[in-house]
Amino acid sequence: MLGGGLLELFILLSGSFLAAMISGAAGFGGSLLLLPVASACVGARTAVPVLTIAQLMGNIARMSAGWSQIRWREAGLFSLTALPLAALGALGFTLLPPEAVSRFVGAALILLVVLKLALKKELPRGRGTLLVGGALTGGLSGLCGSGGPIGAAVFLSLDLPPVAYIASEAATATAMHILKIFVYSKLSALDGRALLIGLAMGGCMVLGTYAARRFIRGMDKGRFQRYVAVLLCAVGVYMVLTGGG
Repeated sequence: MLGGGLLELFILLSGSFLAAMISGAAGFGGSLLLLPVASACVGARTAVPVLTIAQLMGNIARMSAGWSQIRWREAGLFSLTALPLAALGALGFTLLPPEAVSRFVGAALILLVVLKLALKKELPRGRGTLLVGGALTGGLSGLCGSGGPIGAAVFLSLDLPPVAYIASEAATATAMHILKIFVYSKLSALDGRALLIGLAMGGCMVLGTYAARRFIRGMDKGRFQRYVAVLLCAVGVYMVLTGGG
C-alpha cells in the first residue's frame, strides 16, 4: 500500500477522472485501468468493492436515462446466470488470500484485453448467448470487479437502438453491482471508509466521462485503443508476477 491517506485519496480521485476520460475515448478500459491503481492505494481486497461502488453510480445514471427503453426480457435472461455467478465470484473473492487476489486481478486484466480484441465480430443472437454471456460476465465481475467487454458484446448482438442497448446493459450491471456490494459488506470486504471512497471515485468518473467528449474526441480511436490495451497487459503481467507487492 501507498503511505499517506490524503495522497492515496488524491491518486484514487485523479485516477478515476483520467480513467473515465481514457474510457470515453477508447471505448473500454476505464474500470480495468483503475483496478491496479486502487490495488496499490488500498490493497487488492478493498480495491474491488470500492471499484464496484464507483461503477454502480455510472450504471444507475445510464439505466435511469433510458428507463423506458430497457428490454426487460433480454436483461432478465442475461441476469438469470449473471447474478448467481456474480454472487459466487464475490464470495470466492472474499475467501482468497490478498496476494492471490492481486495475481487473479492481473490475470483478469490480460484476459479481458484479449477478449476485447477477440470480440470484433458480432456474437450470434439468441437465448444461449444471453445465458452464457451473463454467466461469464457475472463470474468475472464478482471476482475482479469488472466483466470487461463481454456484457457489451452480448447486448450489441441484439441489434438494439442505442438508448435501449445502453440502458439494458446498464440495468444488468446495476443489479450485479448491488448484489456484489451486499456480499462484500456481509463478508467484511467493504466498510464505511471504502464506501465513501467508492462514492467519491464514482463522482470523478462521471466528470471524466463528460470531459472526454470535449478534450479527446479528435484522437485516433484505433491507435488509442491499442495504447490502452498494451498498458493494461503490462500492468496485468506485473501484478501476476509480483502479487501486487
